Amino acid sequence: MARGWIWVTAEDMARNRGRVLSTYRQILRCLNNPDLPLSWAARLQKKAEVRGIFLLGAEQESRHNIEDLLDTADYAISLLRRGEIPKLPM
Repeated sequence: MARGWIWVTAEDMARNRGRVLSTYRQILRCLNNPDLPLSWAARLQKKAEVRGIFLLGAEQESRHNIEDLLDTADYAISLLRRGEIPKLPM
């Protein structure tokens, strides 16, 4: 019974598909921002990191984890648009 509330169903995945693809494309476009202090090779490396993150995120089955990942991606997009590179907290 609680499983339907926590785990993603096929309908949820279909509903989120457009948002996930849009977010992915926005991040890749934002990495081309000339205000970012990145060389060409560094931009390619960051794009490869984004692809890897989205591939790992595709395996998520928890609604809460997916929402958290999308919220984090939206925050990263806002930083990239300002010309800042998101950093990992250590």
